[in-house]
Amino acid sequence: MPTSGISSLTLNRLSLYLRCLRGLRDEGQKRVSSLELAERFHLSAAQIRKDLAQFGEFGIRGVGYDVEQLTERLNRLLGLDRTHLILIVGAGNLGSALARFLSFDDRSFKVVAAIDNDPEKIGQMIGDVPIFGPDELGDVVRRTGAEIAVLAVPPDPAQGIYDRLVAAGIKAVLNFAPARLARDAGVPTKAVDLRIFLEELGYQMEAAALP
Repeated sequence: MPTSGISSLTLNRLSLYLRCLRGLRDEGQKRVSSLELAERFHLSAAQIRKDLAQFGEFGIRGVGYDVEQLTERLNRLLGLDRTHLILIVGAGNLGSALARFLSFDDRSFKVVAAIDNDPEKIGQMIGDVPIFGPDELGDVVRRTGAEIAVLAVPPDPAQGIYDRLVAAGIKAVLNFAPARLARDAGVPTKAVDLRIFLEELGYQMEAAALP
């Protein structure tokens, strides 16, 4: 099954399709066409067919897609048919909120530990998630089997912590730190900068207000 060369935009749309399919499955719908899926969820039927075609044959012309089968295949494609263990680095307001959010009723992602350098937080819990000190980072990754790290720290220490995570065996990083990282080619890394999205909205509002 081809996976290389697939754009982030395509993968983002697969996640959206999966959410829509789960809704249909929960409603008891057995089959759906690309046109029905597009009309119901304000998507593009041509884009749906093009995206799915990159991963093989899914539907039957004139019949549509089997909702249950397509849901399970997208689950496997996106690696959601197993549980991924997550380490939160930075147990401040953002890190704590992410730990609670990612731990809420999600079978595909589970937060197993958090790291913070505040002595008052070390040894405490965020819900069911224990907080450890930075000196324990490598040991925590090994003991918990964490695969994904969520980086929620200030910009200055972000690169050093990222490098330590990679050295400890973390396989992927979701970076909320407002810093551009020198990334390891073997470790998929996604940056989430809320300010960029807000500034884009600011530009669009200004552009829309122009005469």
